[in-house]
Amino acid sequence: MPDVKPIAPVRIGQTDIIYAQGIRAGSWLFFTGHEATDFETGIAAAVAGVPGLPLGGAPRYLREGKFIFDRFARLIAAEGGDLRHILRVDQYYPRAECVNPYQRARKALLKEYVPPSTSVLMDELLVEGANMNVSLLAVLPGGGREPKAARPEGVPVPQHSGFIASLVCGDYVFVAGQMPNNEAMTGLDPKAYRPPNAVWNGTDIRLQTEFLVTRLKSGLDAGGSSLKNAIKAQVYLTNINDLPEFLDVWNGHFADSPCALTVVKTKGLALTESIIEINIFGVRDEGKIKKQVIEHRPSSAMRLGPAAVAAGDLVCLSALYAADENGAIAPVQKSAGLHYLGAPAQQQMRAILSAAEEICRVAGTSLGNVVRAHHFVGDLNTVYPALRIWQDKLDGGPIPFGAVRTSLPIPGCDIVIDMWAYRPGG
Repeated sequence: MPDVKPIAPVRIGQTDIIYAQGIRAGSWLFFTGHEATDFETGIAAAVAGVPGLPLGGAPRYLREGKFIFDRFARLIAAEGGDLRHILRVDQYYPRAECVNPYQRARKALLKEYVPPSTSVLMDELLVEGANMNVSLLAVLPGGGREPKAARPEGVPVPQHSGFIASLVCGDYVFVAGQMPNNEAMTGLDPKAYRPPNAVWNGTDIRLQTEFLVTRLKSGLDAGGSSLKNAIKAQVYLTNINDLPEFLDVWNGHFADSPCALTVVKTKGLALTESIIEINIFGVRDEGKIKKQVIEHRPSSAMRLGPAAVAAGDLVCLSALYAADENGAIAPVQKSAGLHYLGAPAQQQMRAILSAAEEICRVAGTSLGNVVRAHHFVGDLNTVYPALRIWQDKLDGGPIPFGAVRTSLPIPGCDIVIDMWAYRPGG
């Protein structure tokens, strides 16, 4: 069997885009960007229901969540895995009212084993009428990979969700998305709270980030890891203008041993007072797998963290923009008037994928071994022309992608991609 194998690839709507519903890479199973689509017309008929009976049957969002997780169950089982070996779930929704029904559908299938989870709101999803976009990471049974829950102190878990806050799988430690909430889940923790009348008593983003770093440390510590052995963090900000202050605090903790970093805007979080949520994963301090920071200076202006961080057979890239020291790269700016023909999107993708290809090479892998590619875009019209460049790079092969719309911080850059790759023999 090849080291990296697409799972159930499918052509989307008679286009030339082939979607990899999953990727099997060594002992890992990746499923990226799933929505309740039939891949041919849009939302699956079982989810859409009868047009003349819009309120008939089970609640719409519940049907949608069940459809997605039933698909996951089939795909995982076909590879010899099971639901008890899911390690992480990431969810994007357009509205808050979608979340609870989805979580009920998820829990109905996963029972008491809900792995580390992150749920945030995004402006729009890729398939018209979709209300949830879900990605998950699982591992095949055996080889000492049995997932074990850790019990971090001071890391409360929402009762309605019931996810595991920190999970150990071999030498890897996965920590669920964290907000600066208090133990009762009723508001901000006092250490992260700035009274509104304390006008210059710190700033909300600095207080909440500092608090979250402490909470992430607790989650990693519980699994035998630490901040110095963090591999990848995803950060969601409700106000993208908080980015410089966030980075100032973050880099103060990670400058000596950086982790790969993706920072994007979210439309909203589970706690209205929270302006930031972060998930993270790392490796155990005393484990056999060691962290390796990948350097690639030519791409330094295209990202917020190191080029990539490798750990064993996983390589996590920091999210990439088509930017240089002055902002959007010149070919993107020059082709701005051809937006509706896809020219700026394709210029961005050529730059991003060329940089990713080089970073993967330095890390000991290749672009063809990318197993997870989340696209955060300012305009969903950029997705198709962007995927065409992927197709060219992969010689028409299946793409393990997801895409959601949100606001991005660099004018002219309306695509940023979060990528993970597999490193054979790593």
